[in-house]
Amino acid sequence: MAAVTCAGATALVDLRRIRADSLNDLLEEETQHWKDLLDWDFASSADLVRRFVRMKSLSGWVLAAGNRPIGYSYFVCEDAKGLIGDLYILDRYRSAELEYRLLTAVLDSLFAASCLHRVEAQLMTLSSPFDRALPRSDFVGVHARNFMVIPLEAAHSLPPGKAADQVRVERFTHSAHEEAARLIAASYRGHVDGEINDQYRSVSGARRFLSNIVQYPGCGSFFPPGSLVAVLPDTGELAGVSLSSLVAGDVGHITQVCTLPAARRRGIAYELVRRSLLALAWYGCRKASLTVTSSNTEAVRLYERMGFSTTRVFAAYVWNGPAR
Repeated sequence: MAAVTCAGATALVDLRRIRADSLNDLLEEETQHWKDLLDWDFASSADLVRRFVRMKSLSGWVLAAGNRPIGYSYFVCEDAKGLIGDLYILDRYRSAELEYRLLTAVLDSLFAASCLHRVEAQLMTLSSPFDRALPRSDFVGVHARNFMVIPLEAAHSLPPGKAADQVRVERFTHSAHEEAARLIAASYRGHVDGEINDQYRSVSGARRFLSNIVQYPGCGSFFPPGSLVAVLPDTGELAGVSLSSLVAGDVGHITQVCTLPAARRRGIAYELVRRSLLALAWYGCRKASLTVTSSNTEAVRLYERMGFSTTRVFAAYVWNGPAR
């Protein structure tokens, strides 16, 4: 696809027309930005971007000033849904106007597919996520999400919860995937997070979610010692799950916490998260993070009681409705 000339001496260029090495400055700055903002190591994700750009297999747009890429965004399609994987513009050029233009190009490309009716995006580094104009604003839902952090020296002082003697806590293994998928689908039925991520709405979607968490570095490298399940000893039923990853050499992230609806308010989520945090601390992590939808006040209060604090509020965007 040819470059589309834009006002302001910049152009939008199809990502598949870009040399991977021309993105180096952009990706190196973004890696430092993730380190400074979230204390996450973005290097492995940047390497994946380079790899797929080199293979001409990553769909998206680059914002270029002359011959220099100054911003990019990529997307993938999954069944009838689009996912915006990232959007970043160099700090010296960054503005709400340029972010809008890049986001518009991505959405126009996605909705050009007649079978696509939904686009999801959680763009954690987007500037002014709530006080800004959005393309296709008639069809977008915006959900605030908290980025919460805990220093792991605090994990050792967390007492065992009331569920410690009521459930059997085991390591999450491949054999637990199917039951965990059923648990996730049941846990998020009617929940706001099912509006943000439609994989939570079905067992098949939850299977894909689990595979992504375990196999791909979007939320860090999967950390088996801190990925746990709670089993009801009388029935052997899975009652809860807590999954974790390493997002830097000494930083952990809780990627998923949920409990069976019938087993809620028994302290299972607390005990699973507590043990995940201890596993991360024993590994040598100095801190851990998680994200939670702001309107899920019960979960936010639980994490605050455990010692988490909110350091950033970002937006989860969902475009639904007519694509044209």
